[in-house]
Amino acid sequence: MSFEEILAKQGKLVYTNVGTSMMPLLRQHHDLLIIAPKPEGRLKMWDVPLYRRDNGQYVMHRVLWVRKNDYILCGDNQYYPETGIQDRHIIGVLESRSRDGKVLPVRATREHPNVPFSYKLYVFLWCFFFPIRAVLVFFHTKWVIRKYRKQNKQLQ
Repeated sequence: MSFEEILAKQGKLVYTNVGTSMMPLLRQHHDLLIIAPKPEGRLKMWDVPLYRRDNGQYVMHRVLWVRKNDYILCGDNQYYPETGIQDRHIIGVLESRSRDGKVLPVRATREHPNVPFSYKLYVFLWCFFFPIRAVLVFFHTKWVIRKYRKQNKQLQ
């Protein structure tokens, strides 16, 4: 079954993510994600939607800006924003995540009406300093790739 079918049938999607684009918020193969169906109307800035690109790939990134016809999204561990994501691409929105048995709400719901201040602060700082963070992530990524290549040459 596709994610869309599960959301339509069960009303929520619970799964473990693959990929590192949303680190440190989401850890690959470790955190349990609770996805709610796509809300009525437009998403809000800093929501974390699950969307499907035109090529069929499922992605979960944070909304940095809401524009008239689309959204600008970027993973917390990425430096290059993605544009052109429209409402038709959105499948659901991250409601909360569970790590080591503790649930962290990331969006206000009936079950969790209050999002923790620590999460709000994280999101504000992470997004407000996006230009600086993007440069740091870019150079860190280049450094990791260079280090990886150097180690591989030594092994050969």
